[in-house]
Amino acid sequence: MTLIKSISGIRGTIGGAAGEGLTPLDIVKFTSAFGTWAVKKTGIRKIVVGRDARLSGTMLNNLVIGTLQGLGIDVMDLGLSTTPTVEIAVSAEQAAGGIILTASHNPKQWNALKLLNSIGEFITDTDGNEVLAMAENSEFNYADVDSLGKVTVNDSYLQKHIDAILALPLVDVEAISQANLKVVVDAVNSTGGIYVPALLKALGVKTVHQLYCEPNGHFPHNPEPLPDNLKDLASQVTANGADLGIAVDPDVDRLCFVCEDGTMFGEEYTLVAVADYVLQHTKGNTVSNLSSTRALRDVTERAGGTYYAAAVGEVNVVTKMKEVNAVIGGEGNGGVIYPESHYGRDALTGIALFLTHLAKSGKTVSALKATYPQYFISKNKIELTAGMDIDALLLEVEDKYRQQPHSTIDGLKIEFDKQWVHLRKSNTEPIIRIYSEAENETAANALAQQLIADMKAILGI
Repeated sequence: MTLIKSISGIRGTIGGAAGEGLTPLDIVKFTSAFGTWAVKKTGIRKIVVGRDARLSGTMLNNLVIGTLQGLGIDVMDLGLSTTPTVEIAVSAEQAAGGIILTASHNPKQWNALKLLNSIGEFITDTDGNEVLAMAENSEFNYADVDSLGKVTVNDSYLQKHIDAILALPLVDVEAISQANLKVVVDAVNSTGGIYVPALLKALGVKTVHQLYCEPNGHFPHNPEPLPDNLKDLASQVTANGADLGIAVDPDVDRLCFVCEDGTMFGEEYTLVAVADYVLQHTKGNTVSNLSSTRALRDVTERAGGTYYAAAVGEVNVVTKMKEVNAVIGGEGNGGVIYPESHYGRDALTGIALFLTHLAKSGKTVSALKATYPQYFISKNKIELTAGMDIDALLLEVEDKYRQQPHSTIDGLKIEFDKQWVHLRKSNTEPIIRIYSEAENETAANALAQQLIADMKAILGI
């Protein structure tokens, strides 16, 4: 069993001993700490809760809501929802914070408490450490019987979220409707099965084939929207003569597409395509994390903007976006953050912007993909002896390549013209993750192997 405590939330596998898995005792403890922190921080006694459709969701929902009530906090329960919808609701309801019950792309045995601050964004490193300390020291008191919190069930935010998307100036419902698109949706039997078809209907898409859109939590395949997990979607796109396939993860903050011929558009290119469309109409800067494709930088510079890199993690990307006033940003895992809507990864907003872009381009999805610089990312790792000084190793690698452009804001990223390699130590095991990108797979793999050889030489292995 696994329990991982981080600044942005608590996630783990269901069951096992307290403190070793995500058990009822752990859920109550960390909910108590977060609720106490949120009220202390804001003076507001109201928290928004929503969940994805995974099998343990009802159990978590009952425990979280009951605990918040026990703290004297009122709860707005959105029920089956999405991460971006909860983010929007926290701000709209002027709540102290939000809790999203989802383990994102993890398999069904996982669940988590994702924690949002009062503006509907993931809590910061400082705030997260305060919550963890409160949980560790049991720094919370519960309300007496006359002061228990009240629960309000609110199912209106599906429509409110869609309405907000339709109101975005760069979303063109008429253009999408006139394109007469045929779409296949794979929602991995989670809440995207509710939200994505409803959005597509509102956007004027008349033909929607639903694949795994029953929100019952029985994931038919690994829920991470990667090519190996989307073979059924690709097959249904070609079988139905569809214009594209749309895949989202269980909490609908990651988005990727399948081309009309069944090939993958590539999750790295979700943000690239949406950014291209936004930059055509809104001059400005972009941000993605250090492990995302260089294609976003190319598209940004072509549009006259400046690209900035952030440390890995949504909260870091958002912080950088605000700092440089970025008009679009996100992560290469299919995460689109559009500030005109809100500062959070939002697959629904991404769908609306992408379909507008596609409709206005008059191209097929594969032809649209072909207009972007083509790169390939290789993902590798090197296993090290437990207790080894990884920071010292990275310093030696940095010294070896000191003449190359490089960044140390998150591990070590080294640039070689239009190629790059990013070395990051794992927080949970003695390994260094190695991400490399080049114009083709052979070159990307060769760059990764070069750095692995360098590290082995430094270590004498």
